[in-house]
Amino acid sequence: MPPFELLERDGLARLGRLDTPHGPIETPALLPVLHPDPERQPASAKFLRERLGVRAVITSAYITWRTPPLRTVAERDGLHRLLGFDGPVMTDSGAFQQHAYGSVEVGPDEIIDFQNRIGSDIATVLDVFTEPESPHDAAAAALTETEARARRARAARNGLLAAPVQGALHADLRYRAAVGASEVGDVLAVGGVVPLLERYRFAELAQLLAAARPGLTPAAPVHLFGAGHPMTFAFGALFGVDLFDSSAYLKFARRGDVMFPDGTVAVEDLREEVCGCALCAETPLTKVATWPAGEREARLAIHNLDVSLREVARIRQAIRDGTLWELVERRATAHPAVRAGLLAAMDRAETFLPTEPDSRRTFRETGADSVRRPAVVRFRERLAVYAATRPSPQVTGRRALRPEYLRDLPTDDERGAPIAWSVDTPLGPVPLELTDLYPVGPYLGVEEFSLRPPVPRSGDVPSARGTNWTEAWTERQVLGLLEWEFGADAAPVLARGLCGERSRRTGRLRTIVEGHEPMFVVGTDGIPRPTFAGGRRLHALLTAGERRVGVAPEAVPFVRAGRSLFARFATGADPALVPGASALLVGPDDALLAVGRLVLAPHEIGRMARGVAVRVTAHADRPVPAEDLELELREHGAAVGGDSVKAAGRPPSDSAPSDGDQ
Repeated sequence: MPPFELLERDGLARLGRLDTPHGPIETPALLPVLHPDPERQPASAKFLRERLGVRAVITSAYITWRTPPLRTVAERDGLHRLLGFDGPVMTDSGAFQQHAYGSVEVGPDEIIDFQNRIGSDIATVLDVFTEPESPHDAAAAALTETEARARRARAARNGLLAAPVQGALHADLRYRAAVGASEVGDVLAVGGVVPLLERYRFAELAQLLAAARPGLTPAAPVHLFGAGHPMTFAFGALFGVDLFDSSAYLKFARRGDVMFPDGTVAVEDLREEVCGCALCAETPLTKVATWPAGEREARLAIHNLDVSLREVARIRQAIRDGTLWELVERRATAHPAVRAGLLAAMDRAETFLPTEPDSRRTFRETGADSVRRPAVVRFRERLAVYAATRPSPQVTGRRALRPEYLRDLPTDDERGAPIAWSVDTPLGPVPLELTDLYPVGPYLGVEEFSLRPPVPRSGDVPSARGTNWTEAWTERQVLGLLEWEFGADAAPVLARGLCGERSRRTGRLRTIVEGHEPMFVVGTDGIPRPTFAGGRRLHALLTAGERRVGVAPEAVPFVRAGRSLFARFATGADPALVPGASALLVGPDDALLAVGRLVLAPHEIGRMARGVAVRVTAHADRPVPAEDLELELREHGAAVGGDSVKAAGRPPSDSAPSDGDQ
């Protein structure tokens, strides 16, 4: 079974779980660099694990190998005994020393064998480090050698292997390296970036990551070597980096520097208590500044590591909340170089769009650059298609489809010709019937708290002739949203016999019904999500393959009963779908089983062997009887016991079921 599972996501950024012999690593994760000599660690491994919550670390197999006393202990007792750490340990192979000193004494095959013998949880290939400015031919030759070493390492390694992704700043080589690493690696380690990080060349780092990203398999975590300052973590996570390592916490402490997510301060310059963490509550930094050099260094190292770990936790929460772009934008204000990197990332929307979710809970503006996010790029592209077949709009100051605003705003002129009303939003002019859609509807920006434009008076719009136009506007909004989501050809047929129901409290469109039966539910993102009845209507109308995700035969009864569809049982998906989009789940005969929302992008579904591909939101009215499910389980060799069959008829919970459910 592949060791990595995706649990939640926000675009390329992921919450995942990497299984190792010494326990799982919940990602994104920071792996502090520990010196293999416990006497040279700033604090004991037990302190790091119990007090700071460190769950995994990285150490140097090369330093261990070249230091006879450490080597003896590691080979006799194992790496974990040497470090005094019982959690997952990743080992570096000497590539950094090769970069710093020009060469290392150990060979690539020998260092892999050594990592095997000492019990490394994740061994790393000794790659040929390539400087960013290396000419193409030199970088290509180095990459060829690295790829050969990686293939030999895979053959010699039964455990987890980190395969390097080199290639300097050459986009074609980075992509080639990503594809090659994906074929042999359990962890994909993007290397050769330390010189960029040291020189604050974040725009080029964005270029490099964007080039590699399409070639990296989604089935393995991505490790960015050397990104040790907390200011850089959110930026890396934006590109889907799952693992970071840090020796910076110790290096900065040696210089007397205190790290924060928005920069670094010399401890000797502090005159105020600027940190309120538990460590600083016990001993303020202003007091630490007066300590002897050795004690001060150890204390600052612990502080810097604590700050770094908290920043990674903050990133995990942002992924859960769908607010990572906002966090990156806030972090980019810490330094112009980071902002340059963010702008370079925004220039490469095509890198993010395949996994960009169809909506998020909110869209909060942090600055003028917020309107350059991939979500806005996609919205504007779709808006251009929607508006192309409509008459030139008239702009109104009204900003939302509320009944009290629509009573005097006609949908047609006196000759019966439709009037295309548009609203001037922070994202540009938007047809009035679409203003509840993400990212316009939940957009929260400065304008929201500034002076609002005046509401047009009755004389500012064509004569309403004393008619209440609210119902006509509801019809237009229903038709507009169905066209936006399901296409101009399908929408008129789909809308026949349907009507919209608005919230009495807010006036927002909330349900699209046929008679009294809900067909679509409209959330705060403005997107019409089909119920199972709506799914049946869509299934009959759309062509085969459209809006569909295929379900393997052995998973059919589970999906039909409302259980999530796991990746290894998904047989394909409409490539036009994106994470978060509603889809029809169909069996091999195209029979409709359920309606759900994608967790994986279509291009990821065939490449992931673990985790949920689609979470079911609505399913058949009559769940499959428990005895039929039990028979299906037994026929396919699955274990029957506990509540596995009983739970199959229950509606899905918010938490993803285990792999044993299918």
